[in-house]
Parts: sequence; structure tokens; C-alpha cells
Amino acid sequence: NENPCTDAINAFAKKNWDEKQATKPEAEREVYKPHLPASYIKKNLEMPCAPDNARLYITARGLYVSYLNGKRIGDAVLAPGSFTGTDHLGVQTYDVTNLLKEGSNELLIALGDGWHRSTSGVDGDRNLFGEETGVLFQLESGGQIVCVSDEDMIASQEGPIRTNDMQQGEVYDARLEDIKGWHGVRLMENAGIKLAGMDNLPVKEHESFKGKLIQTPNGETVLDFGQNIAGYIEIRVNAHEGQRILLTCGEALDGSGNFTNENFQDRNRHKEGGTLQAIELICKEGLNIYKPSFTIMGFQYAKVETDIDLENSEFIAHAVYSDMEKAASFECSNADVNKLFENSVWSQKGNFCDVPTDCPTRERAAWTGDMGVFADTGLYLMDCYPVIEKWLAECRACQYPDGRVANIAPPNSRGSFMTAMLCGSSGWGDACIIVPYTLYKRCGDKKILEDNYEMMQKWYAFLLGRAAQTTPEQENGPYAKYTVLNGIDYGEWCEPGISAMQAMSNPKKSVGTAYLAYSGRLLSEIAKELGLAEDAEKYKEISDNAKAAFRYTFTGDGVIKSDRQCEYVRAIAFGLLSEEECAAAAETLNKMIIENDYHLNTGFLSTPFLCGVLSEYGYTDTAYKLLLQDTAPGWLYAVKKGAGTIWETWEGIDNEGNPHESLNHYSYGAVSGWLIKGVCGIYACGKNVTIKPAPDPLLSYAKASYDSPLGTVKCGWRYEGGQVKYEISVPANAAADVILPDGRRETLAAGDYRL
Repeated sequence: NENPCTDAINAFAKKNWDEKQATKPEAEREVYKPHLPASYIKKNLEMPCAPDNARLYITARGLYVSYLNGKRIGDAVLAPGSFTGTDHLGVQTYDVTNLLKEGSNELLIALGDGWHRSTSGVDGDRNLFGEETGVLFQLESGGQIVCVSDEDMIASQEGPIRTNDMQQGEVYDARLEDIKGWHGVRLMENAGIKLAGMDNLPVKEHESFKGKLIQTPNGETVLDFGQNIAGYIEIRVNAHEGQRILLTCGEALDGSGNFTNENFQDRNRHKEGGTLQAIELICKEGLNIYKPSFTIMGFQYAKVETDIDLENSEFIAHAVYSDMEKAASFECSNADVNKLFENSVWSQKGNFCDVPTDCPTRERAAWTGDMGVFADTGLYLMDCYPVIEKWLAECRACQYPDGRVANIAPPNSRGSFMTAMLCGSSGWGDACIIVPYTLYKRCGDKKILEDNYEMMQKWYAFLLGRAAQTTPEQENGPYAKYTVLNGIDYGEWCEPGISAMQAMSNPKKSVGTAYLAYSGRLLSEIAKELGLAEDAEKYKEISDNAKAAFRYTFTGDGVIKSDRQCEYVRAIAFGLLSEEECAAAAETLNKMIIENDYHLNTGFLSTPFLCGVLSEYGYTDTAYKLLLQDTAPGWLYAVKKGAGTIWETWEGIDNEGNPHESLNHYSYGAVSGWLIKGVCGIYACGKNVTIKPAPDPLLSYAKASYDSPLGTVKCGWRYEGGQVKYEISVPANAAADVILPDGRRETLAAGDYRL
């Protein structure tokens, strides 16, 4: 369609585009390419007899919604999902027996931009996998082909979805629901794209929230849905033909109580100047019912701009995420901690949309680093194994020939300093080893190791190669070829008091060497599990040398010299010191936290280990005081500020009430894994269950349950009459090793126990 309509999305993007182009020399200026309407594909087919076990197999470049005889096929949304679209696509299968009929039938398919050609989050690039949408399908009945996608179909771009974009939003003109302008279709070359049956969880609508209309101090009308979610808004209004309503979505109100979405904008970097997150409805006469087909947004609030009388209107926000079941529960005597746990679950829901992303607003990127620090907790909170498994396949597809693991998979930019030049960052690329091994240890299926072993080996070879490129600083050291000092890393990232550039430019950072040792040990264990004894020994030797390199380069005879908590946490958690040295490091770490008034200063990579390290070395009281810290940086600061999700930074809403950065990032929610594993002591690995609770009087009680692959494991404790009383439940056909703080150890068979 060469004459797309002017609408909210194009008006927003073109304004920002033109402003940016005006700053460039005239010869370098580019012409804005408008977002396009959805395409509608139609095919009529004849059924000579009654349908028998009818199946529709379908995939698309872009997104699709399909209808048979006017009824929607299936309840999945955003199908076929997020893929490295130049390499492979997933195919969905639908039972359409009850929708197909003997005689004449009509198959209608709407095609949207999707991840294929929408604005992508990190840099605002478009058309990452192509400039044209397309569909491929086959319909069968009784095992016989009834029809396929071919040149006999017809298409139109004159339907009601006038503009659609995963990030910017959607424009719908209800006056165009009787689609006209049908024309022939063009067959597209497959270009070597691999197809496979979908083995992931479908993305679906889940919880719904009714919007409450409020008036802000500056006179705007705003909807408050009461919960920060990823999803979209359903509109139900009575209006006259041609009236419009525009909803612009945001996560928070500003310090004055007015609508804002500035906290998640990156106007300088983003190609289209920012993230609109808007839906616009152009009404037909009478009742209009509309919800988007080809976009999702991160929001709790929506600014309303319309001349429609909203007295009898209804606005419903639908949470949209992969069809995961909640796997854990947690409750304790502190309501704020309970809310922290709930917020962690909501951030997982908001970011596990076919693949795990960092936020549903600004970036929407499936970063390796985020998954590396959250995978274990994510498996406790929700049954997300298939989502992570699918994402690992994208990591394999995006791995560079030299072994570097793409920071984001599937890709959502054409490459920039942050997304391309920093590929190979320690702690991020290592997720290709950490995550599959976490899935294996938790669920016991070696296939996840077999599928990803080659990727792990290639990454580790790259990391070892980085170490071998010695610098003048390390040339004479005994472990020079096992010390990672060159290259560019993200570093610890998001440390309080440390800027991003400081984290990346520190000339003597220990992160690379620490991960060379840690990932090598994990890879050795993985090789052993796969029966690859020679590989196991090789990687153990490299890991041991890297451990020695870490101790030689970054400690003084095993004593860490740093004022940053992360250096102590990582060395202990990764086992980079002797047991005596770890105990001494834990003692120093404890003192540092006390001197910092029980505030953490750890960053992205080490925070998930912090409370567990303290508790393991006898500083449970300090771990609890960190957990209960309600001033920044601390987990309960956000809860006190009314957060409904986990924030990207510790001060996502400042003391003046103004929001900053994303308010829906799951990574710091990894502390909820410690609530289950540490506070309540539920460790479930494969066929092994360990119960090792760590009670503390700062909470009068705590209890958790986890639906493990073996069954539901429960552990709770409470202080009562000067004693700690425990309630434990072990699932059928299992046993649990119970270790209590007073030193008692016993193995319990299946059943319920009070100790």
C-alpha cells in the first residue's frame, strides 16, 4: 500500500524523524518510511463432505490472526511468536473441525508487522527480518489436504487495522470492517528459512483489570488499571461515526500526579525518537468494541484523548504473556516482603512473552545477562522451562562464528555499541552455559545440555581466547593466559554509585577472569553428565588455572582488596577462594554491609547471590536486614513507593515521586528465589529434594510451596513459645534431606511433618 493513512503512530514517528534529520547535513538526510496497514488474506474453499479431524498448520512473516467462517481460530495471540526470522519460524497447529463445514467455507487471515518489521526496542530499527509480511498454511481434513496458501488467494490493505507496530501501537478504523479493495497476491521465496512445529507455550490473554477514569492536576483524563502489566487495552464505547479515541500508555504518574511516559524513553538513540505505546480507535456509529491484534505495551496508566462521551464506556486491560502456570507461593509475617514476592511474579509475567525480555516498554530485548541471573528464580516462580528452552534456540541461531554469543536473541537491532560491539561480554555470554545447566539441574533432562553443548564450547573457546590475548600488564604473570583483562565488558552493571561507563572502562576488572573460572567448572560438570570424560578434564584444568589467576591477580594471598560488595559476593559464590578465605571474605562482606547501614551496593551480576552467601556463612541476620531495607538501595524501597513490579534501578521513583528508567525489569526479583530456597529452604534439583530453612526473628513466620517436577514441596516455620516450629510436606514417591539450623539432619519420606 503506497498511500498509508496519516495516524497517531505515523504522526509521532514522523515528527521525531524530521527533527532528527534536520540536524544532519542535507546529503545525509533520509526520507521517513510510514508504518503500513495490516494486510488481509482471504481464500474460499469447498468441502465435499463433513470435516474429519481437520487441522490448520500455519506460520507467518509477521504476526497473524486467522478466522474460519467468521470465527477466530484458537485463542493464542501474537502468533507465530518471536524468532530469528531470517533463520527459522515456528508453525502452529489448530483443530478446526468444529469451524469447518461441508460446502463453501471462507478462510480469512490478518497479517501484522510483528517482530518481523515493527519498530524494535533497543535502537528503534525497523524491518529487521524483511519489509514484506506473508503467510504459509495448509488445511487438512481426514489427513487429506483441503487447501494451501497459493496464488489463488486474494488480499487487501484496506481493512480496519490502519497501522500496527509492536512497540508504537495500533490504529483501528471500525468504519472499514467491511473490507474492500481486494487484489491478487504474490508468492514469496522461502529464502532457506527453516520451519518447525511449535514446542513452546502459546502467548495468551490472562488477568484482566478494569480501568478507573481519573482527572490529573493538569486537567488530563487518565485511566488507572491498578497494576503494571504487559498487554493491551480493550475499548468499549458508544460513539458517532468518525469520532476518535487515543490511548497513550505509561507506567507511572509523575511527582505532580500527571501522566508521563518519559521514564522509558530513549529519544537520542531510538530511530523514531521514542516509544509511543498508543492505540487509536476511529469509531463507527453505535457500540464499538475493539482490542489490538498486533501490539502489546507496558503500562498501568493510559492518557485518554477524545471528544466521545465516556459516561458508559468501559476500558479493560488484558495481561498478555506465555501460558505459564504459577509454580510457587510465599507468605511471611511482613506484608511488604509478600508484596515484593508478588511484584517479582508480575515482572516475570510482564517479560516472558514467547521469549524472556528485559522490559515491555523501552527495549523489549531478550538479553542474555538478564536470563543468566534470573533463570533459577524464574523456574521457581512459574513453569517457564519451555519459554527458556525456546530462547536458547534463538541464542544458538544468533551465535557468531567466532563463538561470541549475541547479547540479545532474537536480535532486535541491526547492531550498535551496546548490542553488537559488546557481544562477548563476560557474564552475558556465559548465560549460554549457566542457563541450560540450571534447567538440567532443576528438571533432570539431559537433552537441554545436548542441544546447547556446542554453543557452550564455542563461547568458552572465545572467552579463553580473550584471556590468551595477553596485555603488557599481565605478560609476566604465571597465569597470564587465564586472566581476562582485554576486550570490553558490561562489568558488574547497575552498581549503586558506579556509572555504566565506569563499569565498562575499569582497566582492571575481575569479572572476566571470575567467569572464566566459574563457567569452566560448570562446563566440566556438564561434560561429565554427558559422558565426555576428556572434555570434563580439559575444562576442569582451565577452570582451576583461571581460579588461580583470579586469586593471583585480584587478591593479596586470598584477601580481596575492594570496597565494593560485589567482589566479595562473586568470589564466594563462584568458589574462587579456599574455604577459609571464603569465610574471611564473608566476614568482611558482613562488616561492609553493616557499615553501609544495611544497604547493598552490589550490581546486576552479584545481587542474586548476596543474601544466600551471607546466610550460608552464618550472617542470616544481616541477610534479613538487607531484605527488609526500605530505603534505597534496598528491595522494599520500591514496595514503599507503591511498586507493582520490579524496577530496573533501585530508585525507579525518586523521593519527589518522579519515575526514572523502566519500572518493569525482572532481574532484581531474583531475590524471590532466596525467599523460597533460603528463607524457607526448598531446594529441588532433579530427583533430589533438600529442605534447609533459615529462620530469623525479624520475621515471626514464613511459608512457601513449590510445584516441582516431583510434586509439591512445602516448608514453613514460625516462632512460637520460644521455639521454631516447622511444617514440611514431601511429595509422593520422593524423599527430602532435612537440615535444620540447630544441626539436626534427617531424611523424610513422602508425607506431612511437624518438627
